Amino acid sequence: MQVSAIIAAGGRGRRLGAGVPKQSLELGGRPMLQWSVDALLASGRVHEVVVAVPAEWLAAPPSYLVRDGVRLVAGGERRQDSVANAFDAVSAASDVVLIHDAARPFVSAAMIGEAVAAASESGAAIVAVPASDTIKWSPSTPDDATAAARTVERTLPRESVYLAQTPQAFRRDVLRDAVALGRRGVEATDEALLAERAGHTVRLVAGSRRNLKVTTPEDLVMAEALLNADSNASAAGASRDAGLRIGSGYDLHRLVDGRALILGGVVIPFERGLAGHSDADALCHAVTDAVLGAASMGDIGQHFPDTDGQWRGASSVDLLRRAVAMVGERGYRVVNVDATVVAERPKLGPFRPAMAAGLAGAIGVEPSAVSVKAKTNEGVDAAGRGEAIAVHAVALLERVRR
Repeated sequence: MQVSAIIAAGGRGRRLGAGVPKQSLELGGRPMLQWSVDALLASGRVHEVVVAVPAEWLAAPPSYLVRDGVRLVAGGERRQDSVANAFDAVSAASDVVLIHDAARPFVSAAMIGEAVAAASESGAAIVAVPASDTIKWSPSTPDDATAAARTVERTLPRESVYLAQTPQAFRRDVLRDAVALGRRGVEATDEALLAERAGHTVRLVAGSRRNLKVTTPEDLVMAEALLNADSNASAAGASRDAGLRIGSGYDLHRLVDGRALILGGVVIPFERGLAGHSDADALCHAVTDAVLGAASMGDIGQHFPDTDGQWRGASSVDLLRRAVAMVGERGYRVVNVDATVVAERPKLGPFRPAMAAGLAGAIGVEPSAVSVKAKTNEGVDAAGRGEAIAVHAVALLERVRR
C-alpha cells in the first residue's frame, strides 16, 4: 500500500506572535516543521511527504526540506487551500493520504500507523483524545462583545466529546471528495469535517496529550517542557548507555535467471537477478540487519520472515523504512551507514550514488551519511565465481536527545 503525507505549513502563525512563521521556530535544535517531516519519513509507513509552504520558500527552501521523498508546493490563503494544492501534487500511485499539521512536532509512528490502517479499512480516520474537562455549550451571538457577556446554554456529556488532532488519514477517493467540496466554497477547520459533509464516515483512533499543537506562546512553553523532561529522563539512564550503538549486517543471495537485479532500490541492468522471497535487495537487507542489530532488535528474518506471504515480492526499501521506524520507537535514529557490495559482475561503480541516495531516503538521512562501496572477490567462492552477490554493512545509531 502506497501512502503519501501532506503537511500544511503555509501559515504565518500570527497567534504565536514570534515574528516568523511558527513552523520555523526551533525545538531542541530543530525547526518545528522538521520534527514533523522527520517523524513521517521515519514512521516506516509514508513513502512521500508533500509540504505546503509559504510561496517565497520555494525559491530557497530550508536544507532539511531538500531531501529524497519530500516535495514542496505553495500554500494557500487558508489551511484547506494549502491541503488542496498539496493534494494535486500527491503521487498518482498513493492509496492513502495523511494530513498533518506542521505545528504538531511530537506525532508518533504508532499514531501514524494506526491512522493509515483505519483509513485503509474505513475510508477516513483521525487521531483524537477524549475530553477531560467538563464541556459547556455557549453559542455566540452578534451581541456578544466580551466573553463576560456569554452564558451557558447547556452542558455536553464529556464522554461523547473528542478533541481532534492530526494526522488525519483518508483513502484517496475520500480525500478527493473532501477537497472538491472545499473548492466549491465549503468552509471547514479540517479535512475530516469536509469528508463528513461529503457523506463519508470518519473513524477515531487513539491520539495522545503529548501530540500537542503549538499555537500560542503557552503551547511553546509546554513543548519545550516536554523536550526537557525527555532529556532529563535520557540523562538519568546515560550511565549505562552513552547514546551510540553500532550494528553490523551481512547478506548473500544467489544470482538466477528471470529476476530483476535490485540493489539499494535501484534496478541495475543485468541478465540475472537475485533470488529471494522479497525483491531480494541484498544491500537493503544487510543495512536493515545492521540497523536492527545496533538496537539489539534481532534481524530482518525475525521481523519480515519469508514464511509470511505478505512479504512476497515486497520492496526491501520499504522493509528498511519499517526497521528504521522500529528502532525509532526504541528512541534511536540512524547517524550513518557504510556498506560494501561484493560482486564480480556487473560493474556497480556507476550506480553507487543512486544506491546511496536510495538508502538515505529510506533511512531519513542526507545522502552524505551513506557510503556504498563495490568490490570484487578476486574469483574466490560463490561471489567471486559470479554465482552470488554478498553485502557487508555497518550502521551507527544515536539515542534521540529530546
